[in-house]
Amino acid sequence: MVILNWNGEALLEKFLPSVMEFSGQADIYVADNASTDGSISFLKKRYPEIGIVQNSYNGGYAKGYNDALPYIDADIYCLLNSDVEVSKGWMDPIIKEFTDNPSASIVQPKILDYKNKTHFEYAGAAGGFIDKYGYPFCRGRIFNELEIDKGQYNDVEEIFWATGACMFIKKEVFRELNGFDEDYFAHQEEIDLCWRAKNKGYQVFYVGESEVYHLGGSTLNSMNPKKTFLNFRNSLYSLVKNLPAQKIFPRVLSRLALDGLAGLNFIFKGRFRHAWAIIQAHLSFYKNFWTIYKKREKTYFTVNYYAVKSIVWAYYVNHVKIFNNLVKD
Repeated sequence: MVILNWNGEALLEKFLPSVMEFSGQADIYVADNASTDGSISFLKKRYPEIGIVQNSYNGGYAKGYNDALPYIDADIYCLLNSDVEVSKGWMDPIIKEFTDNPSASIVQPKILDYKNKTHFEYAGAAGGFIDKYGYPFCRGRIFNELEIDKGQYNDVEEIFWATGACMFIKKEVFRELNGFDEDYFAHQEEIDLCWRAKNKGYQVFYVGESEVYHLGGSTLNSMNPKKTFLNFRNSLYSLVKNLPAQKIFPRVLSRLALDGLAGLNFIFKGRFRHAWAIIQAHLSFYKNFWTIYKKREKTYFTVNYYAVKSIVWAYYVNHVKIFNNLVKD
């Protein structure tokens, strides 16, 4: 298990106790992204049994894990955010899934909201999907609508993407994929990773018997325009990298229009910096287009990558706010 940390001494102090108590079958490491607070001294003093990998600088989520994981000896990596509380026996159903299902290459648990534990949490909920235009959503979460956990997703289900807040991935698969794309820096790099895995024929699963509680927003909260910038830009990156070549132009053109509507929505709400962040996301995307395009794999498996054609239409026009009410394509 590897917990990425950057100036998160307070989070480590708050959330490590549950990890230490309920994860006895795992070797635990902290990958530190050149923190300048007291994180390292805190770990050495309070948890000397935890391994520490010190990265040379803060390269974000993607580079942070890419730099640290080569130093970790494990057949399966558990990538765990520093703001996650785990529960008793949480790892057992995950390990069982890997043991019983050789097709499982990437697995995530149920992600509930630490601040409101009866509800699913934004970053992952009960497993991730995307629509035709690359917009992500989850079982249990469509945009900012979070469902109450009533046991409706207490299952094992193949999904499209697993959350980076708590992701289990086979070492051999992570290495074959060359890890996360560091140009993403943070946000949606796990969607790209899972999409690349899917294109190579690997499968991603959700295991509902395993529960963790995610605080969320510890690095960038939803009110930060930088998060808006990264989410919009990085989802465009994923389209270019992972779609068949003939589908890239029409999808990006559609996104230009849809993202424009999203920007107008921000303006109407008085969130002008977020509208500007969308413009900046597109400018950055066009500037880096060829750099991203060159990362495409030469061969793709044919996968129906989207669960619905447009989650925007389903939510804003058809007023669908619950995953199980979506009409799947």
